[in-house]
Amino acid sequence: MKLATQDKKHFRTIAHNLSPVVTIAQKGLTESVNEEIERALSEHELIKIKIFAADRESRRDLTLQICETAKADLIQSIGNVAVIFRAAENPNPRLSNILRHKAG
Repeated sequence: MKLATQDKKHFRTIAHNLSPVVTIAQKGLTESVNEEIERALSEHELIKIKIFAADRESRRDLTLQICETAKADLIQSIGNVAVIFRAAENPNPRLSNILRHKAG
């Protein structure tokens, strides 16, 4: 799904106050990390991921791999933090970062 520039800008605004919900360290993208990303995207739609990798190129490759695996859109990547989005089929208004932001 290709997001409009305005949508990405809006999602970056929402993500600014979010904390990373998944951290990827030395072991990289394991099955349990993929499951946690899947769970977080299903519940929250918009999430931050902290990625500790050797260099910028490794972080970029890992970020793209996460987006491809999770079928999510990359919203922003700054330093060790990536923000990704995937729309939920039936978002929970209490958990979805997108819907909670609209309500607030």
